[in-house]
Amino acid sequence: CTDQLGRPGPWHERLPHFRAGFTPSSGAELQSEYLVPRADAAAALRAVQAVAGQVTPVLLVSEIRSVAADDLWLSAAHGRDSVAIHFTWVLDPDAVAPAVAAVERALDPFAARPHWGKVFGTPPGRLRELWDQLPAAEALFRAADPHGTFRNAMLDRCFPG
Repeated sequence: CTDQLGRPGPWHERLPHFRAGFTPSSGAELQSEYLVPRADAAAALRAVQAVAGQVTPVLLVSEIRSVAADDLWLSAAHGRDSVAIHFTWVLDPDAVAPAVAAVERALDPFAARPHWGKVFGTPPGRLRELWDQLPAAEALFRAADPHGTFRNAMLDRCFPG
């Protein structure tokens, strides 16, 4: 982690939790990230703070970033300027699962979109509500891979159509 705690220095040595020139992560952790509309960021962070008791015991570090809107169908920032709320968890899936569920319940009113490549439990029906282009993406998946050659358990869970 970066040495912060009131020590002055350049922003690039104080803000990131991984220092330049060092291996950013050993892989001995789990990660989750949710993007909420930027206009809802303060309320969403208060909601996460309200579940801190369930989150803190398994949390290694958290990060908040601002992300510009884009037009990529499955991007968590699709169509809206967003704030990403990131969690790096201990490497214990059973202990982390209740914390992830608590975060997802807290962020659900804010249409929080999970990062596809990180730990999340958002059910397929909710994913369809969060991404308006999901049906088009699923149609593209079927057209590009009609026999499901490139499908896996994650795709089957998130895109059962």
